[in-house]
Amino acid sequence: MLKVAFIVNHFPLLSETFILNQITGLLERGHQVDIYTCTPGDLNKVHPDVEKYRLLERTYYLPEIPQNFLRRSLKAISLLSINFTKAPAKLLRSLNGFKYGKSATSLRLFYAAIASADKGAYDIVHCQFGTLSFWGMLFRTINAPQAKLVVSFRGYDISQFIQEHGDRIYDRTFVEADLFLPNCDFFKRRLLKLGCDEKKICVHYSGIDCARFQYTPRDRHSNQKICIATIGRLVEKKGIEYSIRAVAKIAKFCPNLEYKIVGCGSLQTELEQLIQELELTNIVHLLGKKDRQEIIEVLQASHIFIAPSITARDGNQDAPVNVLKEAMAIGLPVISTYHGGIPELVEDGVSGFLVPERDTEAIASKLQYLIAHPEIWNIIGAAGRQRVEKYFNMQNLNDELVDIYQKVSR
Repeated sequence: MLKVAFIVNHFPLLSETFILNQITGLLERGHQVDIYTCTPGDLNKVHPDVEKYRLLERTYYLPEIPQNFLRRSLKAISLLSINFTKAPAKLLRSLNGFKYGKSATSLRLFYAAIASADKGAYDIVHCQFGTLSFWGMLFRTINAPQAKLVVSFRGYDISQFIQEHGDRIYDRTFVEADLFLPNCDFFKRRLLKLGCDEKKICVHYSGIDCARFQYTPRDRHSNQKICIATIGRLVEKKGIEYSIRAVAKIAKFCPNLEYKIVGCGSLQTELEQLIQELELTNIVHLLGKKDRQEIIEVLQASHIFIAPSITARDGNQDAPVNVLKEAMAIGLPVISTYHGGIPELVEDGVSGFLVPERDTEAIASKLQYLIAHPEIWNIIGAAGRQRVEKYFNMQNLNDELVDIYQKVSR
């Protein structure tokens, strides 16, 4: 049995089912998982597996480290008085500046020790995003020095974060961590460009539970509305502006459309205004946040799925999008973009269509083609399902993750 510490940004979080799938997969395979999170997630809407596996009982909170050193010191004194009896030796050791240098004198090592003061050692410390590797290095140093440090890279951490902090930001991580798991070849190439040792890199895709997404052949009855769907946060890199504009173009010739957009985010007001300006209020509907079952219902009721991802101005990019995998698993013909890791999921002209980023005309053209040729929906849909089952099946990928852990632990 492996004992694994997952370090995450937020938990639980509906939009990060890829992390939840790994946790439950490890538990089902007889391994122990503890979850260390920087911030509590949304407890109002949680995935059923959070309750089924009683994951909140496995969740511990990494304390926020004040930037001001005086406040950091005062908070540390308070935390020490509360937690000292749990693990006095570990907490005192974390303050040893002679042994640990700046990590100790800055009190960052102490804050890392507090979260797991009374926990035993781990075999694996897995940082679920590259940005968490700095916590991970501290956590391993004081809590599990014999553990292997594994770092996943998923999107923002290997795109926008690099643009914001420079190409050298992960230099220490590349030296100290034992293994890096980019979730697509596209991000592997970026890690190599940044100077990461290729021997330490293993591409590990994020998977979905195909059994939860029933494949359903698509058809359209006469006079039935054509239902188009997009699911994703209302942020720039999702490119939703361009799919809305594409729908506006084809609505002039095909008014019997309905376009449902599931998600919330900072661009909601801007997109609402765009929908009004394009006179699409009867066609395009922003549905807000939905839980997992509601998302499945939206997908099942749709004919076509669009994921118009773009590279945001701040550099943020996507890996193969999980909800795109879900749409393909259900059997929807999909339209997406030549963006990030998406071409590793969608084979243009086989399991969907790919167009250039920000190309409204190209999206509209592919939409118009699919609407005019419903006889190919099931051909594309079947190919999409087959590709997801072959490369992005959660069960296979969780077996692969255990194998990866075991190999790096030897």
